[in-house]
Amino acid sequence: MCDIISEIKRVYYCIHGFDRIQRRTGLRYRILPRSIQMEDIMKNYRKVLGLTLAATMAVGMLAGCGSTATGDTATSQTADSAASSADAATSTAAEGGTFKIGVIGPLTGAAAAYGSAVANAAQIAVDEINAAGGMNGYQVELKSEDDELDSTKSVNAYNTLKDWGMQFLLGSVTSGCSIAVSEETKNDNMFQLTPSGSAVDCVKYDNAFRVCFSDPAQGTASAQYIGTHKLADKVGVIYDSSDVYSSGIYQSFETEAANQGFEIVSAEAFTSDNKTDFSVQLQKAKDAGAELVFLPIYYTEASLILAQANTMDYKPTFFGCDGMDGILSVENFDTSLAEGLMLLTPFSADATDDLTVNFVKAYEDKYNGEVPNQFAADSYDGVYAIKAAIEKAGITPDMSISDICEGMKTAMTQISVDGLTSSAITWDASGEPTKEPKAVVIKDGAYALAE
Repeated sequence: MCDIISEIKRVYYCIHGFDRIQRRTGLRYRILPRSIQMEDIMKNYRKVLGLTLAATMAVGMLAGCGSTATGDTATSQTADSAASSADAATSTAAEGGTFKIGVIGPLTGAAAAYGSAVANAAQIAVDEINAAGGMNGYQVELKSEDDELDSTKSVNAYNTLKDWGMQFLLGSVTSGCSIAVSEETKNDNMFQLTPSGSAVDCVKYDNAFRVCFSDPAQGTASAQYIGTHKLADKVGVIYDSSDVYSSGIYQSFETEAANQGFEIVSAEAFTSDNKTDFSVQLQKAKDAGAELVFLPIYYTEASLILAQANTMDYKPTFFGCDGMDGILSVENFDTSLAEGLMLLTPFSADATDDLTVNFVKAYEDKYNGEVPNQFAADSYDGVYAIKAAIEKAGITPDMSISDICEGMKTAMTQISVDGLTSSAITWDASGEPTKEPKAVVIKDGAYALAE
């Protein structure tokens, strides 16, 4: 009889789902995965129900002919109750559930402007989608975790979200963290879409895609923009040789510069251990006559470079990539020093198309007047890309993580998304997006599309 009870428990937990039981009781059972086919569940249920009835009859026989009608009625009620519970559980498993999207990024610390923008914009997208009926008819839950720009903490955040029940990962936000987490998503066959991890290795596995441009694409496009618009004849570069994002962009920029009619007259590096004093790098660019200084770095270091250049009375045009987005929000930074700074980015908050206008208004209303940056736009487009792929593949919440991922891999190469960062964004099997870059310039303390 104990074996029969154990089997009933096992089927019950399988039907109801491990996540639901775990939340309700805190117990941790080793059970069949949620992806089990319902026909198998019901087959086991019928088997167990038959055993239960047989066992009940056997108990009645052992008790002798003194069995009463009350006992027979109780047996019938027990069987009916078990059948009703199983039917209800089957219906819940088949019709209920929500999609769970996890977000990982630096919500605190030096790069918080990136992570917070990604988390905020993802929430706006999810709220819109839920209000419009969800993804493939199912509602969506979103949960964000802070990695503080640390790879180890990013992996810890991933595990936290996995325990929560995450089915899709929007992250991580930065390249190094995204690469670290991709080792985990590959092992789990979890679908991963980084909004802004631009290093080549962020999408080296077939389960990983990105919304932003890759580092080589940013470097090449920056050189082409500078050359095509004849912004300078002599260019200096200051980059972080210890960072895959920065060094990757510089390498492709250097290669393409040879085709663009300008000369790189100085190329000076710094490292994460020495990123507060840039006087030497700036002096070399100034002495070489650089009219433009290319900064493929993050906004925190860029703000220091602009401030130190000002004290040296060195006023070249400064040009950055998506990592520059956020410089106007640096605490205690004199934003007037960024006047005229240019950056290559797929998004400008002052664009006049309806999608951008509505998104910017929604973001400012929800987040106390804060203007969304390019990271927010990439995140927003990322959530809608997940929606499009889910619906293309016919994915439902009751599918296993691996089955969801397999469906997403194929669907991502078949969808086209009209987003904030480009119209008709598409992806190939390498995980790379096809989209058009834009250049913006800081004018009167705000981003404006460059002419």
